[in-house]
Amino acid sequence: MRYVVAVAELGSFTRAAERCFVVQSALSHQVARLEEELGTRLFHRTSRQVRLSPAGEAFLPVARQCLDAAERAVAEVAAATGEIRGTLAVGLVPTVAAIDVPVVLREFREQHPQVRLRLETGGSDDFLRQVAEGALDVAFLGLPEGREVTGVGYQLLSRDRHLAVLAPDHRLAVRRRLRLADLADEPFVDFPSGTAGREQSDRAFAAAGLAREVVFEVMDMLLMARLVRSGLAVGLLPSGYVAQVPDLVTLPVQGAPSRGEHVIWSGFGPAPAAAALLAQIGVPVR
Repeated sequence: MRYVVAVAELGSFTRAAERCFVVQSALSHQVARLEEELGTRLFHRTSRQVRLSPAGEAFLPVARQCLDAAERAVAEVAAATGEIRGTLAVGLVPTVAAIDVPVVLREFREQHPQVRLRLETGGSDDFLRQVAEGALDVAFLGLPEGREVTGVGYQLLSRDRHLAVLAPDHRLAVRRRLRLADLADEPFVDFPSGTAGREQSDRAFAAAGLAREVVFEVMDMLLMARLVRSGLAVGLLPSGYVAQVPDLVTLPVQGAPSRGEHVIWSGFGPAPAAAALLAQIGVPVR
């Protein structure tokens, strides 16, 4: 199962073998034996790519849960003897500001040196799925106000309202406050369509009966800031995050999007390392 997960994540038997510290022939043989036992192919293989079959798509999340349970069993035994160990996989949305995650992880590492830390950045919806499937232990994310959180344990950390982000020489930069209607005709940079970050702004404009044009769809916050700085677009970003772009003009907006920042963990309860991290930031786990 570990080999299957590695191949699925890397899209390559060669790279999967390197990750798992085995020769490729041994890894391929074990995957073939598993496919024979299951009576179906888990991968479609060509000379150029490896991708999951429909059976592989069904097998992957369960395999991850099984591997997580096996590692957790070892961690629980260690925790019973007073030692926190294992792997702690953390997801982080770059705009989260309620918690200084790098500082938290530094303190965690100092207190629990036997734990292997892994940090990933990405989108909130992906993190919800990965935590539910066991691919991540904990994630810090932002969701549109009122979005129901299901399938995972969670705690609301803060609520935030977006600010308009403009280039210093933008014609609206001299204003003290804006309305969504003032921005509706401006070219926007925003997160890709279908993401939680994009949904926040889309909801706000729809509620105001306004349409806008998103010219640039990016996930990289540095690139987003550069596009705004160059005057190519305007943006809407959480007020807790905009301090990280001090060279841009930020203005309050009437009817601006709002969101909640959450920390989430497995719906089956956090593993010992995850529980220790949650306790460190003062999150009660029931």
